Amino acid sequence: MNNERITIYQALPRLFGNRNPHPIPNGSIAENGCGKLSAFTGKVLKEIQKMGFNHIWYTGLLEHATQTDYSDFGIRKDHPAIVKGKAGSPYAVKDYYNIDPDLAEDVPNRMSEFEALVKRTHRAGLKVLIDFVPNHVAREYHSEAKPAGIEDLGASDNKQTTFAPDNNFYYIPGQTFELDTYREFPAKATGNDCFSAHPGRNDWYETVKLNYGIDYLNGGKTHFSPTPSTWKKMRDILLFWAGKGIDGFRCDMAEMVPVEFWAWAIPQIKQKYPAILFIAEVYNPHQYRNYLHNGKFDYLYDKVGLYDALRGVIIGWQPASNITQCWQAVSDIQSQMLNFLENHDEQRIASDFFAGNPAKALPALVVSATMNTNPFMVYFGQEVGERGMDTEGFSGCDGRTSIFDYWSIPSFRGELSSAQKELRNYYIKVLQLCNQSKAIREGKFYDLMYVNPRSEHFNPGKQFAYLRGHEEELLLIVANFDEKDVEVNVFLPAHAFDYFGIKASPARDSYVQLHIKAHDAAIFLIPDS
Repeated sequence: MNNERITIYQALPRLFGNRNPHPIPNGSIAENGCGKLSAFTGKVLKEIQKMGFNHIWYTGLLEHATQTDYSDFGIRKDHPAIVKGKAGSPYAVKDYYNIDPDLAEDVPNRMSEFEALVKRTHRAGLKVLIDFVPNHVAREYHSEAKPAGIEDLGASDNKQTTFAPDNNFYYIPGQTFELDTYREFPAKATGNDCFSAHPGRNDWYETVKLNYGIDYLNGGKTHFSPTPSTWKKMRDILLFWAGKGIDGFRCDMAEMVPVEFWAWAIPQIKQKYPAILFIAEVYNPHQYRNYLHNGKFDYLYDKVGLYDALRGVIIGWQPASNITQCWQAVSDIQSQMLNFLENHDEQRIASDFFAGNPAKALPALVVSATMNTNPFMVYFGQEVGERGMDTEGFSGCDGRTSIFDYWSIPSFRGELSSAQKELRNYYIKVLQLCNQSKAIREGKFYDLMYVNPRSEHFNPGKQFAYLRGHEEELLLIVANFDEKDVEVNVFLPAHAFDYFGIKASPARDSYVQLHIKAHDAAIFLIPDS
């Protein structure tokens, strides 16, 4: 399909394939089990594709620090004091060149299992995204799978100085990092830029910061020429995984890595693999265009803009009209913003910490998925109303699905209820529309809020209205965030039709009356004659 709209299904393999009906808090892998790459069968992947997705982001594939003992397979044990949870954080990478052993049916052959997964995924009509974690690594990082000729991170570091341009890590000379019985000398700076031998519990104490040539303790002075060692090593890691046939990287905390590195590395990867995608996790709006235009990223998270606004509208903290401000703030780059309502960092919509009911987010789903031509992402379980209210272990009951523990998510343990099936079908209709409708897939956007002020039949605090159009297909989309059914009259100005190049429609300067259910949206085809 030409101009295919990117739709992403994010799945955490550790949990996706685990059907244990009775996991126990803080349980080991032996007690609670663990999902495997093999759970993504051809049939399962085809079902994901049929829902309307064309990409799948396999979250947490790289080998990371864990409390599970794999020493029988030649894998170094991790000290439990510097591992969060029994399973460990997927973002505390221990070996950039291997797949996590938890995910394998046969640990020594885990890379072959991953390569087979890539092929299965492609056969199902889906493209493969994986994590790239460039800012930090596990404290006991050591690659046992690195290719011949590749030097390990930190192997040639001068540990007697806090900073050296060719060091891979930052050090606190003469001081020891201690946590329970773990000792590290000299101490290293943590992944969240804590330059202390005594990081707090809220610091990323289980990780260490990678040095890209910035001397943070000397005013942020940069040393980018000659090319730092870390740049070369991280480029080689990207090339390694690109060579496995994947289709893109979701780059964790990309804004904590200098934009100059991305500007140097991404073109080199794309020279060899032109179609590969780079998606950045960036939270500072002032840096958006820098990372897109100078850093050469294809897409950025739209978290602090659209996600935060939609969350506020869903729970009644913000008026629906605030959505206008979101797209206006990124109007020149909106097509490069990745929209979502859930991911592994955010609380589940259905949790008690968010909306408490997944149906309350349906109007936001429609807005997030149909406002523009940019990518849209769904986190596994979101489509069936997963609540994220378990107390899994390390993360506790926080409305999120734990990334630190061995667990199974309730909505995947058994048969779906009728309400879950209904919700899933709603998601499927919206997702499929993203690529079935030319107006949504590649059309233009026109905000109608400026000509629809508060009136008896339109409440900008609870309704959001806009047009999507392509050639002769013109859609009116109205989202109703109200808790009650409404009758709305939406005014369509002549200017909108001129904007879309539609001259003869009788709907110019007229009202369209729609009945919209509570927490729902209407998508109406405007007649062209």
